[in-house]
Amino acid sequence: MAHFDTQYQRLEASYSDSPPGEEDLLVHVPEGSKSPWHHIENLDLFFSRISSSHVYNLHQKNGFTCMLIGEIFELMQFIFVVAFTTFLVSCVDYDILFANKMVNHSEHSSELVKVTLPDAFLPPSVCSARIQQNGFLISILVIAGVFWVHRLIKFIYNICCYWEIHSFYINALKIPMSNLPYYTWQEVQARIVQIQKEHQICIHKKELTELDIYHRILRFKNYMVAMVNKSLLPIRFHLPGLGDTIFYTRGLKYNFELIFFWGPGSLFENEWSLKAEYKRGSNRLELADKLSARILWIGIANFILCPLILIWQILYAFFSYTEILKREPGSLGARCWSLYGRCYLRHFNELDHELHSRLSKGYKPASKYMNCFISPLLTIVAKNVAFFAGSILAVLIALTIYDEDVLAVEHVLTTVTLLGVGVTVCRSFIPDQHLVFCPEQLLRVILAHIHYMPDHWQANAHRVHPGGAAEPHRYPLDPHLLPAAQVPGDHRLLPELHRGGGGRGRHLLLRTDGRAPAWAPGGRARSPPPALGGPARGWSRGPG
Repeated sequence: MAHFDTQYQRLEASYSDSPPGEEDLLVHVPEGSKSPWHHIENLDLFFSRISSSHVYNLHQKNGFTCMLIGEIFELMQFIFVVAFTTFLVSCVDYDILFANKMVNHSEHSSELVKVTLPDAFLPPSVCSARIQQNGFLISILVIAGVFWVHRLIKFIYNICCYWEIHSFYINALKIPMSNLPYYTWQEVQARIVQIQKEHQICIHKKELTELDIYHRILRFKNYMVAMVNKSLLPIRFHLPGLGDTIFYTRGLKYNFELIFFWGPGSLFENEWSLKAEYKRGSNRLELADKLSARILWIGIANFILCPLILIWQILYAFFSYTEILKREPGSLGARCWSLYGRCYLRHFNELDHELHSRLSKGYKPASKYMNCFISPLLTIVAKNVAFFAGSILAVLIALTIYDEDVLAVEHVLTTVTLLGVGVTVCRSFIPDQHLVFCPEQLLRVILAHIHYMPDHWQANAHRVHPGGAAEPHRYPLDPHLLPAAQVPGDHRLLPELHRGGGGRGRHLLLRTDGRAPAWAPGGRARSPPPALGGPARGWSRGPG
């Protein structure tokens, strides 16, 4: 890697889990001031519990009651999806529902009887027999039951954690749950820093800073940002005819976190410290073999569970989005930030709500910018398809207005629905004729929010399509400038990320309060360009 002039100094490797300079620190706590929050051994678990019952999430989800009700509804949703799907598969007579079979009413054998919805439901005895005869369905129900029991146990554990942090907010922070939605996270964080002097919740330091809190909440997410930035994760593939493609889904992200952070055989022995063997470079080859074997077994487990996961995702998506598509067909082609984009554009030590706010501000200009590159050929095709579909739709609607019995004709209602959706989708590819595109201005607005721009986009905003652009420009990355470098136990991993990721990477500097990250090439902090919002204030070098 090329040498860069910088005022930062490299931290020497340490095999102690104490913060630098505080290995021999002893903190005396008067007996009279003890509280349930004195000397919290696992400060990481306290600030950011893996099971989402933690101080930050309790604030973001507006208190104990909202979190509790949300968890209960998640359990109910799972039961509903499984039970409703089972009912649709085994307890409905579709021949009666589709009028392929007449309903047998002995009392009105000679009269025309209107078919009702309950007529299509099978008797409970028949329904039960059909479920028992379907071995595949029983297997799915058993697996779903085991998974639901696991979630129930996790829910009960979370309730205990919720209540502990609920008490912490009320008794220590003096914030009632009814007022919590009206407190900003910065206000909550300031109170946590203040009560450090009273309750000594952190035993490693006399004073707790905002940066300490950010480090512990975002420890694992900082690692994920670093690994995505250094291209260490296998998420890029070359597909024939499509070229280089990024495949990074929530399921793949879950597997990465399972392998690296909290699954069986992961790199961490707890929430704040690496396992001892990962701190010695001589074990690298042996650990690489173990990691390879663990990935293989997790891959086999994914392959076995793939059919069940696929069925669940299809059902959940169908139940979740069908009503939205019916009400707003245009949402089918709506743009959104991809999971990879959210991770790649994320700053180190940036909380979820801060990332969401920043990307949301850049969403509208980014969507307008992407609309500048709609293919003229696709626009012509969309206009003509919309014309043909709209003509047929107009005739069917006119006939329906003249005589509503037209809807009783088979597949007429289905045709009207599909044609309406098709026309709406086609219109999403037709730009507004009164809209004036200013790519350079839009790109500057986008840069003000996402903070990244490839070099070849400069002065070429009107010719570059972001969807086909090369990998965004990255700045040199010194692993010891990552915020986790001063956190006990885990900074030995970062040099390995640095060595394995190539010669270029993103270099993000942090304010001392851990809130607003900056970016700088070559290790020198700089403010954003004045044209993108004026000179920034309060920028400084990161810790380390």
